[in-house]
This record gives sequence, structure tokens and C-alpha cells, in this order.
Amino acid sequence: MEKNSKVYISGHRGMVGSAIVRKLENEGFTNILTRTSSELDLCNQQAVNDFFAKEKPKYVFLAAAKVGGILANNIYRAEFLYNNLLIEANVIHAAYINDVKKLLFLGSSCIYPKLAPQPLKEEYLLTGLLEPTNEPYAIAKIAGIKLCEAYRDQYGCNFIAVMPTNLYGQGDNYHLQNSHVIPALLRKFHEAKVNKAGHVEIWGTGSPFREFMYVDDLADACFFLMEKYDDKLFVNAGTGEEVAIRDLASVVKEVTGFEGEIRFDTSKPDGTPRKLMDSSKLHGLGWKYKIPLQDGLKKAYQHFLDEMKS
Repeated sequence: MEKNSKVYISGHRGMVGSAIVRKLENEGFTNILTRTSSELDLCNQQAVNDFFAKEKPKYVFLAAAKVGGILANNIYRAEFLYNNLLIEANVIHAAYINDVKKLLFLGSSCIYPKLAPQPLKEEYLLTGLLEPTNEPYAIAKIAGIKLCEAYRDQYGCNFIAVMPTNLYGQGDNYHLQNSHVIPALLRKFHEAKVNKAGHVEIWGTGSPFREFMYVDDLADACFFLMEKYDDKLFVNAGTGEEVAIRDLASVVKEVTGFEGEIRFDTSKPDGTPRKLMDSSKLHGLGWKYKIPLQDGLKKAYQHFLDEMKS
């Protein structure tokens, strides 16, 4: 990518999109295109076509999506499928029509079958049934992957796709009910510290293993792939390392300065015992993550504190 090329980042106000903007700015890119959802409705095909025809971006990061937690995914099943299909179809087709040089589509680890072997390899896609609760979102993301492949096959478009592991960091959602593991734990331990609580309760036994990556590392991986990767097969993006929820809770306790005890409610479900992505393809290309979990949690906690003040 040339530093003065027009680069469009859809979803630039989300956690991933904003991290990609930061990365490009740090790399010296001077022609970054962004639009809020009120300025450009990506579900509106005509609006998307008009935007691409007018602005003629050379590179596109497709990070926009309708997202939510397990509850929202399960309740608003039609919305999650319909809106995400529209967003990716409109942007990918407009990129083709307007001769975009390269597009990167961001998916999700939920594309993999519920009972796929661990660690999750790219070739496990479409080898089994999906997790029912977020099936509509997963199907939309799979469709995005297949759109990139199909436009490459039929039209020769250099459209690639990246599937990130669990992300956390600046721009995360800290709502206790519908946030992911790390932001929920950071908020829970912080509030326990502020309220001088004697303990923090966590669902399950703490034994499941999960993989986490700081969002700025994902942005770095996306930039790397835009520069170096031009093949058809989508790429997993993760650290290749996993941590038990019990150990994660201990680190969050230390980072937030909570001095009480951690209690596990073993009457509550643990969820999937292990979820690790095989990122050996990306690592084999020469990319490695830079932000260790403890450092990332310190950064994330500081962003949470800053957000609480504002």
C-alpha cells in the first residue's frame, strides 16, 4: 500500500476499525476514508455504490458489522443475518465495480463448527454444525469469506479474509450483561475494588481455556496481510497461546488492584472447555503478536478507567 493511497475503513468507530485507523495513521498514511453509519448506510446498496464511485478508494478494510453478545445474537437472529449479509455484499460488490486494488474482510472465529477439533484450522470451515445461538452471525461471516473467494475466482479480485481470535482492548464494550470475558472481568473486579467487596464471583469452575489478543495486534496483523498476503484461503489471526479462565481472573485481579478473594460458582456452566485458533499459517508468513496478555490487560484497564471519567 502506498502512503498517499485512498484507504477506506468501514466500521471505523468499532473496536477493530478504530485500531486499524490508529495503525494506518502510525504508519504515515495520509488519505484515510471513514464514514459514520449516519453518513453512509452500508445496508443501502445505492448509497454504497455512490460512495465508492465518488471516492474511488484503492484499498478497503471491511470491519463494519452488526455485532452483539450471545443474548442479542440469539434474539435478533433475522437482523444479524440480514444486516451483515447486506453490508458485506454491498461493500464487496462496490469494491469490484470500482476497481479496488485490494480488500480485506474481517470475520469471526464463530465460523467454525461447534465440535471442530482444537486448535481450529482454516480447513475445518463447513465440516460440521455451527453453534446454534450465533448461527445467523456465523453464516453471514461465512458468506463474506465465500464472496471474497467467488469474486477472486470469477473476476480476479484481490480480496482476502481474516478470522480473528477473541479480542480485547481500546474501544471494547464493558457492559456487565452483554460484554465478552475480559471487559466483563475488568469491570467486575474494578467495581468490587471501589465498593470494597470481600470477593468476586465468577461463573463455572475456571477451568476452560481461551485465547485472547489485544486489538492493536490484530490491526498490525491486518496491515501485514494487506502488504504481504494475496492468496485465496482466509487466514486465522491469533496469538497461538491460551489461558485458563481461573488464571485470567487472577491476572485481572492483580491489574485492577482488587484485594479480596475470587470465588467460582461451580453450579453455573463452564461453556466450551477449550477454544484455540491455529494461527500457524499467519505465523509462518512472518507475523507474530507483540502485546503479552498482562501488558494488554493493563492497557485495557487504563482505557476502561479513562472511559469511566469521560
